[in-house]
Amino acid sequence: MSRPRRHLPRVVRLDDSDCQVFDTAAEPDEWAVPGGFEFLHLDPGELEGKRAQAFASGFLGIGSYGRATLVRIDELADEEYQSVVERLADHLQERYGAPDRNAALVAAAEEVAYAESLCEYDNHTLLALERRFEDSGVSEAFKRFLPSAGADWEQGKPLVFKKEP
Repeated sequence: MSRPRRHLPRVVRLDDSDCQVFDTAAEPDEWAVPGGFEFLHLDPGELEGKRAQAFASGFLGIGSYGRATLVRIDELADEEYQSVVERLADHLQERYGAPDRNAALVAAAEEVAYAESLCEYDNHTLLALERRFEDSGVSEAFKRFLPSAGADWEQGKPLVFKKEP
C-alpha cells in the first residue's frame, strides 16, 4: 500500500515580472510558503515600492528567500518536506534571530504546515496571494487558478487559466 504524498506550493515563473517587482525573485521550482511572518513587525507606513509588492502578493521561496507571485501545488516526499522545514528553520535563525534551533524548527514547521494546508486542490493548481493590513493584524487571502483543458505549460503550449472562486 503506498503512502499518501504531501503537497506544498512550488514557485512558478511564467515571465520575468517577478524579477521586476520584487527585490529578489524566488527561483522557479523551489518550494514556497506564504512567508507573512517577515512583515509582522512592520508598520503599514514602512512599506513602499518593491517591499510593498512583496507584502501584498509575494510567496517566500525556500532557498533563494526571494518572492514569487504564483505558486503551483506539487507533491513531495516526507523527507523533502522535512528538508524544507529545516532550511526554513536555518533562515529563521540566521535572518530573524530565532533564540535557538528548537524555536526555529517549531516556527518553521508551523509555517510549512500552513503552506501545506493551502494545497487542498489538484496538483498543478496555481495559487496567488493577497495580503493586507487590517485593524486586527495582517490578513491573507488566496486565489486559485485552474489550467484550462488542453493547456500544457510543461510542453510550452499557451497557458490559459480560468479563475475559480
